[in-house]
Amino acid sequence: MQRYIIIFFFLLSFTAHSQNSVQKAIDDFYEDKINFNSSVSFIAYDLEKEEVIAKLNENKSVISASVAKLFSTSTAIELLGEDYTTQTRIYYDGFIDNDSVLNGNLWIRGGGDVSLGSKYFNPSKTELDFLNAWSDSLKNKGINRINGSVIADGSEFGYDGSPEGWSWGDVGNYYGANAGGINVFDNQILLYFKMGKAGTLSQITDIFPFVPNLEMKNEVYAATVNSDNSYIYGAPFSLDRLVKGKLPQFTDRFMVKGSMPDPEFQLAYEFTKVLINNGIYVVKKPIGFRLIDVELPNSYKDFSYLFSQPSRTVKEIAFWTNFKSVNLFAEGLLNQLGYSKTANGSTESSIRVLEEFWAQKIDLSGMILKDGSGLSRSNAISANHFCQLLTYMYKSVNYNVFKETLPVAGKSGTIASLCKGQMGEGRIFAKSGTISKVKAYAGYVYSQSGKKIAFSISINNYNCSSTELQNKIEKVLNSLATY
Repeated sequence: MQRYIIIFFFLLSFTAHSQNSVQKAIDDFYEDKINFNSSVSFIAYDLEKEEVIAKLNENKSVISASVAKLFSTSTAIELLGEDYTTQTRIYYDGFIDNDSVLNGNLWIRGGGDVSLGSKYFNPSKTELDFLNAWSDSLKNKGINRINGSVIADGSEFGYDGSPEGWSWGDVGNYYGANAGGINVFDNQILLYFKMGKAGTLSQITDIFPFVPNLEMKNEVYAATVNSDNSYIYGAPFSLDRLVKGKLPQFTDRFMVKGSMPDPEFQLAYEFTKVLINNGIYVVKKPIGFRLIDVELPNSYKDFSYLFSQPSRTVKEIAFWTNFKSVNLFAEGLLNQLGYSKTANGSTESSIRVLEEFWAQKIDLSGMILKDGSGLSRSNAISANHFCQLLTYMYKSVNYNVFKETLPVAGKSGTIASLCKGQMGEGRIFAKSGTISKVKAYAGYVYSQSGKKIAFSISINNYNCSSTELQNKIEKVLNSLATY
């Protein structure tokens, strides 16, 4: 069994390494007063010698925040392949008559593409330009009028909404946008505020894209702050939203990003708008499949295929997932696992596929995974789990593809400030994770002496600021860089 290839190193004797500089650094860190109430899980492993360098509570499963993205990205690269893409497909029912009229409906069948209209792959203000290309394709197919509706169908990924363990305070904000069968514009809406004097209520001047029937209750006040201190509350698919908090006073146009209530319907709505603007009249209103009481149309075998649009590759999406810690992309990659293997792209189905893949390669005992992004506080992953994954990927033919998705300490991505100007700068390639009272890192270290090291550290419920904690973690990471 392949699973025993990696597990054995966690049983190796540790005595010979108990007094080294890395072990001293993690022991000193753990004894700091900031960890009086905390849970810490740590391990460092020499990838060439195949031996543990240092460890502390390495089997303790804790919340690891966005470091959990290492599971969704590595599994997608391994199981689907770096060049894998999915398709958004356009069909019609009915028939096209001699007058170029579609007597029927136009269907958008989603394949879970999270890159559709994404800011990460399109210049600003061009994210929705693909709809014009779709409109041109319809004209080229001889359609100048639609006597039905534009229907968007993302049903193959289910409508469960946010994964288990996502906070009510997260899901209305941009980073809490959940992935589905249809995703567009990063599943975000942009709210623009005009701010007056401190203490006065703000004014929402614009929302893009426009969401029909959206009710946005505004409790955002101007204040003597320098950044966004506002939060948006609202459940998936709900058109009732509450935004509250504080924004900088005397600001004419301050943008706040929220999650899109219903991307499936929104895509049908946006495409209908573009079609009409481009001279293709659509008689009936746009529809999201979730909102109509009909059965799935017989796997589309009775429909006529028009064209499709491929997503960006797994490699491209995995890069942004880890480099900028994009939650939507992580969930989308996870969902592709279930969709590609079982035709069911739900979170539950996809986690099952992920766990079945890794169960034959590493020891998953004690690991709990509820999402692909790490936003769930129901996740529980130990340093050992991450180190086993990193060791497996180090030996994989896909190692370079995987490693290139990781930010570099002191230089790029989410760890551009980590170990800046210190020994770890440029030597640590890692995913970071941060949510309230949780900070974690996991990845690779190329040390000064030429050693290649896999490491993972997660801290829960620490007694200091996030900045102070990072400063203390840097001492441990620098010890790895100089080991």
